[in-house]
Amino acid sequence: MIQAQVYIATFFAALLGVIPPGLINMSVAKTCLKKGKQQGVLMAFGASIVVFIQAIVAVLLSSYIFNHPYVKSMLMRTGLVILFILMLYFFFTAKFKKTDKVEVKSNSKSFTSFLNGIGIAVLNIFPIPYFVVLSTVFGSEFQFKFTAVSIIMFSFCAALGTFVSLYLYVVFFLKIEHKVKTFKQYSNYFMAALMLVLACVTLWRIYYKT
Repeated sequence: MIQAQVYIATFFAALLGVIPPGLINMSVAKTCLKKGKQQGVLMAFGASIVVFIQAIVAVLLSSYIFNHPYVKSMLMRTGLVILFILMLYFFFTAKFKKTDKVEVKSNSKSFTSFLNGIGIAVLNIFPIPYFVVLSTVFGSEFQFKFTAVSIIMFSFCAALGTFVSLYLYVVFFLKIEHKVKTFKQYSNYFMAALMLVLACVTLWRIYYKT
């Protein structure tokens, strides 16, 4: 039962983590507008494969961290600083950044979108610390044991959640093209609030549970 809960939580954590506009999802959206839905899906699939690998790396790192309390403590303090920086970044991005218009073009038969998805996802290393924290929390709070099978399942759920979120971008982006600026602004405000909540939780864990 605990395993199922962890996998479901991983799926939704990955899905929610990709919803705010960022490098990967906006690249997928632009590809969808320029080359068509099929190319957007191919790009999303390529990016999800990389997330699968990144999640495996994250779990292996968290296993080391979980067995070394000092490293875990330093990671949480570093994570606290990063969360506050991300909160400020999302807040000021929502407040001041302008959104460029994207021109819709005809469908393309090129399958380079798949490789582009892989390349862009490789450049985006944020999922690794994100899943490190997630798997560390599961290991400490739920006493979840990461065996070879559970690592694969955890990583698969992370990749699946990412793909579903990116697919939603592909499906709905054409419909909200004229509202892109508003969408980006409010989703960045949402992320700023989320980073603040996570920072408060991390702060509480540092001073009251370590």
